[in-house]
Amino acid sequence: MLRLQTLRAEFRPTLQLAFPLVLAELGWMSMAIVDTMMVGRLPNSATAMGAVSLGSNIFIVLALFGGGLLMGLDTLVSQAFGAGKREDCHRSLLNSIYLSIGLAPFLAAPVWLLPSLLSGMHVDPTVLALAIPYTKALTVGLLPLLLYFAVRRCLQAMNMVKPVAFALVTANIVNALGNYALVYGHFGIHALGTVGSGWSTAIARTYMASVLVGYLLWYDRKNRTELLKTPVDIDLPRIRRLITLGLPAAIQFTLESGVFALATVLIARLGAVPLASHQIALNTVALTYMVPLGVASAAAVRVGQAIGRGTPRAAGDAGSTAIFLGAAFMTAAGVVLLTVPRWIARAYTPDEGVIRSTIHLLAAGAAFQLFDGIQTVATGALRGTGDTRTAMFCHFTAYWLIGLPLGAWLCFSRGWGAFGLWAGLSLALILIGIVLLFAWRRTVRRLLIAQQGG
Repeated sequence: MLRLQTLRAEFRPTLQLAFPLVLAELGWMSMAIVDTMMVGRLPNSATAMGAVSLGSNIFIVLALFGGGLLMGLDTLVSQAFGAGKREDCHRSLLNSIYLSIGLAPFLAAPVWLLPSLLSGMHVDPTVLALAIPYTKALTVGLLPLLLYFAVRRCLQAMNMVKPVAFALVTANIVNALGNYALVYGHFGIHALGTVGSGWSTAIARTYMASVLVGYLLWYDRKNRTELLKTPVDIDLPRIRRLITLGLPAAIQFTLESGVFALATVLIARLGAVPLASHQIALNTVALTYMVPLGVASAAAVRVGQAIGRGTPRAAGDAGSTAIFLGAAFMTAAGVVLLTVPRWIARAYTPDEGVIRSTIHLLAAGAAFQLFDGIQTVATGALRGTGDTRTAMFCHFTAYWLIGLPLGAWLCFSRGWGAFGLWAGLSLALILIGIVLLFAWRRTVRRLLIAQQGG
């Protein structure tokens, strides 16, 4: 049980580390929201939003697989930093950059197969015609995005989180201006419509990677951390260790984002209006999810650093406090989704049909908010201990063996439409939250027993 005394002691340091990371995650999600809102004002509103929904969900599966592989940095860098081994942190960063460069072409390749893949799934042809060029434009920013992921995870594991928040907040300004110019044709630029939104996001992601790399070089020069003296040879054992730690996280993120991407493809068979309402609801719950995701990153860092210092009790306290914070925020978010769904939907589109459909989906989203907060932060806390497998198995079982089949049956066989898919995925998230909370408590007990035995 989390004691009040522990909560008071851990609350401030957890919040200090988490707040900039939450801003960064909100900034990451805000790009997708801006893209959707901008194209939602085009004459073909539902079709344009449907294309952005389909394209962005497919792209995010590929990007998050790469980002997940780099999550091994949370463990390696935070534990090395906690043990006072800064050079080891730099070696992990450099080799994660090599890994990013090698990954980019393999992750980009599937995008060029989209026309043949999606045409066979009976997707609305008008949506497909806009979704494919939009996704290809996003893919131009894939390598910068992977580089951003690598540098970001290293910086936050060494407690340097403010530049991460700055990069993403300002990147949103770049993206908003880019959307305004490229989608509608301002500042002397030809209007590109939906595909212009994809180009704008790719430019913004290149910008935020440049900001973090520039900050890291400036910090090294100012504080003489000897980053540039790090051996540049490829450290294959370290890369293997990164992949060993990161692959379960990559699979977990792929399973999670993939199930929503597949749900998007299935909903695309229902038409432009259900697909547009799905995108609005998905953007909304993804935005609330960014807060516990930022807290999860802080949990991974604080738990990892405590283990690096040899203080497992502090690791348990840090992780449990973070889980409490994530759960508390998401409970409040669920109340908001239930009370003002129409206001949320109207922020995206004036289309009354889309608004009515969105309200039902937001109700399903409200049902899993608390459990989504628990599972997200528990995953981060477990990652700080080096456990990236438990979450992977939970997500596979709950999403792909229970939630998606149930949702598809409710959607198509029972005639519930998009709400049926959301109901199935809601049940999956509730199950994942419960299981991962028990997994974290078991891990804490194991750490304390190991300390007593040592």
